[in-house]
Amino acid sequence: MELKLWLSFLLLQVTHCVQTPRGQWTANIPTKIPALQGSCVVIPCIYTYPKPISNKILNRWRGFWRKGNKIVSTNLLKWKLPKEYKKRTQFLGDLQSRNCTMLLDGVRGTDVGPFYFRIEMPQYKSFSYTKHTVTIDVIRDPQPPTLSVRVNDRVTASCSVSHSCPFSPPQFSWSRSGIVWRRSKRLNKWKWETVSTLSFQPLPADFNKTLNCTVQYRGGKQAKSSMRI
Repeated sequence: MELKLWLSFLLLQVTHCVQTPRGQWTANIPTKIPALQGSCVVIPCIYTYPKPISNKILNRWRGFWRKGNKIVSTNLLKWKLPKEYKKRTQFLGDLQSRNCTMLLDGVRGTDVGPFYFRIEMPQYKSFSYTKHTVTIDVIRDPQPPTLSVRVNDRVTASCSVSHSCPFSPPQFSWSRSGIVWRRSKRLNKWKWETVSTLSFQPLPADFNKTLNCTVQYRGGKQAKSSMRI
C-alpha cells in the first residue's frame, strides 16, 4: 500500500510540475541526476508528440527506456530484459497520459547511462527521444546529514538528507531516546528531502554530551553527524 501511495503522489507531482509544448516530439527529462550507489533513483519523464492528422483513436502505447541499443525498462509485461537490469527497473509512467517515468533500483557504478526514451504507437508512429537523454551521477558514499540542535525547555534536534529514492526513504537513528517524527518533501523534479526530528526533556547529564544522528540509505550505506549539546 505504501508503494502505491508513493507512486500516486509521484506521478501526480510529475504531471503537474512538468509542462511541455504539444505538437512536436519532445521529452522533458532531467539531463543529470545524482544517485547513491545501492539506492534507487526515479527518472521523471513527460513526452509529447504531434497531433495525428487522422481521427483514428490511439489506444495502444509501447514505451521503452534504452541505453544504447539495450532496453532497460518497458511497460510491456512479458518483455525479457537483460540480466543486469532484470528486477531492477520499473516502468512507472502512464503512457496514455504522456508520462514515461522510470524507477531504477540497486544503482550500480555502471548505471551512468545515458538513457533515453522511445515511444511506439502502432496506430500512429514511433519515435526515439535520443536528443533528450539523462545520465546518472553515481555517488559512492553519502554526505553526512545536516544536523541542527535547539535547546530551550526541551532539546529539539533535526537531521536532514536529500535523496533520489522516494519509495524507500532513508532511515534515521538517534543516540538518545525521545519523541521522534519524520517528514519528506519534494525539492525539485528528482530530489527529495527527508527530515527526522528528535525532541526530549534534557537532564543535567545530557549537557556537554554528543548527540549522534545516523542515516541508513536503501542498499545499506550509512552516514552520521554529531553535535555537542
